[in-house]
Amino acid sequence: MTDFAAIDFETANEQRCSVCSVGVVVVRGGEFVDSYYSLIRPEPEYYTYWNTRVHGLTLADTARAPLFPQVWQEIAPRIEGLPLVAHNKPFDESCLKAVFRVYCMDYPDYSFFCTLQAARRCLKGLPNYQLHTVAACCGYELERHHNALADAEACAWIARKLYGGHEL
Repeated sequence: MTDFAAIDFETANEQRCSVCSVGVVVVRGGEFVDSYYSLIRPEPEYYTYWNTRVHGLTLADTARAPLFPQVWQEIAPRIEGLPLVAHNKPFDESCLKAVFRVYCMDYPDYSFFCTLQAARRCLKGLPNYQLHTVAACCGYELERHHNALADAEACAWIARKLYGGHEL
C-alpha cells in the first residue's frame, strides 16, 4: 500500500468526541506529499488533568480554535479516496465516528487500518508496541510524542515501512 493518510487525534477528556487536535499526513506513491495540523475546540469543552498531562493542551489553547466541522472541511479533500491509518485504530476511529455523531455529520465509512496491530504481527520481540517504540524500530525518531501531527508522521513512517508496496 503506497497511498494512504495517517491520522491522529488528541482528546480533551474521557469523551471520545472531545477531539482537541488532529494531525494528518498524506502519502502517495510512498512519498509524504501533504500534512495538516489543527487545534480544535472540543465538545464537550473541558479538559481533564490526565489528558492535559499527556498532550499538554489546555482550554486556553483551544478556546478560539475552530470547531470540528470547520477543520474537517480542510481535511476531507486531502484524504478523499484514501484509506486511513492510525496507531491504535480503535481509539482514533472511535474518536472520528463520535465527533461526526456530535455534529450530526454523515460519516463516509472510511477504511481504517492499524499500525499497532501490524507491528504486533510483523515486529517480534519489541519491549512494547507503543508508537515511539515501533517508530524507533522502523527508523523514525519521534521527538514530540502526543503532538497529533508528530504522531501522524510517525504512524505514516511505520505504515510505509511495514506495508511499503504491500496490501494491508
